[in-house]
Amino acid sequence: MTTMPGRLRAPLALLPFLVAVAVVALVGGLAATSARSVYSGLELPPFAPPAWLFGPVWTVLYLGIAVAGWLYRKSGGERRGLVWYAVQLLLNAAWTPLFFAAGAYGLALADILVLDVAIVVTALYFRRSSRIAAASLLPYLAWTLYATALTVAIVVLN
Repeated sequence: MTTMPGRLRAPLALLPFLVAVAVVALVGGLAATSARSVYSGLELPPFAPPAWLFGPVWTVLYLGIAVAGWLYRKSGGERRGLVWYAVQLLLNAAWTPLFFAAGAYGLALADILVLDVAIVVTALYFRRSSRIAAASLLPYLAWTLYATALTVAIVVLN
């Protein structure tokens, strides 16, 4: 039986992480079919971004999240770090259905607060074996903290 050359194996190892974030994006996309009308119907704070910005930002962030997971795995990181990685992906996937599909703004706020913590814990685990993997999560953390502030403002204003 022949084995796959190392130069082919490395990029293929990224595939499960790309699939995982694609599933999260798909869940979000399916739950956000009426997102534009919901978003435009809300009382928004002055720092709210235009609705069109979310798609491009999340596309870039999801790619960074996938690369971070791959780099961590490639560096031989602990299983516990991958568990936290999965937890934050699940929390990420839950936010859009809670907020847009269910209109459960309070539950979405609780979810994103826990998500913030899960991203920090994930980054701390990742930092143990790959500073680059941890750093790859920082734009995601920054945007999620911004989204947390936006969610808080929406809960207060609506």
